[in-house]
Amino acid sequence: MEGHFEIERRFLIRFPSLDWLRTHATGSEIRQTYLISPAKGVSARVRARSAGGKTVYTHTVKTRVSDIRRIEEEREIGPEEYKALLQTADPERRTIEKQRWLLEHEGQLFEIDLFPFWTRQALMEIELTGEGQPVVFPPEIRILREVTEDGRYTNRALAREIPPEETF
Repeated sequence: MEGHFEIERRFLIRFPSLDWLRTHATGSEIRQTYLISPAKGVSARVRARSAGGKTVYTHTVKTRVSDIRRIEEEREIGPEEYKALLQTADPERRTIEKQRWLLEHEGQLFEIDLFPFWTRQALMEIELTGEGQPVVFPPEIRILREVTEDGRYTNRALAREIPPEETF
């Protein structure tokens, strides 16, 4: 596994138009399971990502450096190792299932995650090259608020408890 710094910002957005996403973004289905944590401040997960009839399995370990920065180590694994790692799933966390849409706008790549437990809102992330990099948002996306520093909106936290939908 090779590690790199991951600098990302996360936003709670109004649930986008599926027709618009199908036209402007690339979608996949993700099934993500968190594993028993190897150490404090470290999270591990396995993911099955399906698109176009093909499934790719990955094992990821993230070490928290700050709210916005993590060291991420990710490697592709085979279906047998994926099934074996599922045996070490964190029993206190549910498997997260989501639709992920990759949207390129103004040279930036946004990841929009739609979850089955929300109908009015979704999460959008952008990975940055530096902490001060400006973000140019797609005008079709309505930002409700930034949740980068709100730990309730990490996928790992959502696997334990789902915050109620915003009222807007």
